[in-house]
Amino acid sequence: MAAKAKQMMLMLSPCSFSLPLSSRSVWVPAALVFYNQYPTKRHLLVRSAYTDSSKKKKKKQQQQNETENALSKEKRRTRSLRGVDDIMEEDDYSNSMIMQQSQSHIPVMLGEVLDVFSSISKPLYSFVDCTLGAAGHASAIIQSHPQLKIFIGMDVDPHALHIARSRIDALSHSHPHPHPRFQAFTFLNNFRHIKSLLRQVDHPDISSGVDGILMDLGMSSMQVNNPDRGFSVLANGPLDMRMDPQASLKAEDILNSWPESEVGRILRDYGEETNWRLLQRKILQARLQGGLHSTGELVDVIRSVTHGTKRGRQGSVKTATRVFQALRIAVNDEFKTLEDSLLACFDCLAPGGRLAVISFHSLEDRIVKQTFLKIINCNIESGYGSVKVRDTRDMTQIEGENKNESWIRQTIQGRNGIILTKRPITPSEKEEGFNRRSRSAKLRPLPLPLPLPLPLPPHPTLT
Repeated sequence: MAAKAKQMMLMLSPCSFSLPLSSRSVWVPAALVFYNQYPTKRHLLVRSAYTDSSKKKKKKQQQQNETENALSKEKRRTRSLRGVDDIMEEDDYSNSMIMQQSQSHIPVMLGEVLDVFSSISKPLYSFVDCTLGAAGHASAIIQSHPQLKIFIGMDVDPHALHIARSRIDALSHSHPHPHPRFQAFTFLNNFRHIKSLLRQVDHPDISSGVDGILMDLGMSSMQVNNPDRGFSVLANGPLDMRMDPQASLKAEDILNSWPESEVGRILRDYGEETNWRLLQRKILQARLQGGLHSTGELVDVIRSVTHGTKRGRQGSVKTATRVFQALRIAVNDEFKTLEDSLLACFDCLAPGGRLAVISFHSLEDRIVKQTFLKIINCNIESGYGSVKVRDTRDMTQIEGENKNESWIRQTIQGRNGIILTKRPITPSEKEEGFNRRSRSAKLRPLPLPLPLPLPLPPHPTLT
């Protein structure tokens, strides 16, 4: 076959064809036409090599883009160097704790939280957990600080609070037990009421404020895995989404009765959903057919919007996750509650105490960052405040803090205080592999500076 093709090529080589192209004639060598119609084996190999080369270039460019995106993401955070193994080696209780909670809920960034509160410039005598949950962080704090005298925990979920109370009570009577005068108070309440709850406790060790406050803004696995709560995209259940089961507003009420403009605003602002207009129209159409009453019906509406897109099922799940996030934020008024509570928590700190916040999406983290800047009265653009970069090899003290705080890389100094990390601390690679739900966690600590020492009185002059 190849020999015949070669022979025909030799015969046609001096010939040429006249082909019409835009009403003009173009002379094309017959050999070129013959190559395109009846390619030889060598020609096919050249074509194949060219195609493979194009694919390799495209793949290389894609890998380069992914690497650049990953590096850009790394620059916006401080990756923790700790891992689950580090916690287990340092603390005897951690192994059993993680094993006990692996069935239900694993506390996120446990080692990093312990680091933040283990290196404050004063003993940790009092501590408040604003989002008690299953008491994962609380149990670790109580056991790692034997000098702790008073613990206060609160949560709006009665089921989670019941589990937390039983675990804290067991710790209070365990051997070796905490401080002989250790007391624990737990409340079924929202952390926005932290000031009134501390007044209600009225303990002498918190008269000047508390030494540590933790806020974990994520949902526990117990809540996500329970279809009756309405938080899960993958399980069918009622459109509830209330963190506090006693609250009146449900996601079902928003979808079926709120004004069209408000539904669109929630999807756009709280879910950051680019396709919010089409989703809004689909939700309004569903109202005419009886409304939406289950998470499965809402997911079906979302699938109808994302059907036929390149992203396929993965795209519909991601869109549903954003929509569910938006509705949950609206149902629980999370953003307004968060900003007010951060200001209230800072007011409740004792001098030298610390507030640590774990957030799970960019909107929450933005509120935490901006509120922290407001608290320390820092406006770098206007000249009020500065950013200090710390060399990771430099283990000297920073602003009076413990020299072993290697997680402090960049600090922001304001008029009223200092933010210990310019960028949020994120989980270690080990923890992300161990607990996939920790991947989006961001930790930001904020200390309340110690008061400046009073100037000594002048020496009396001799007369």
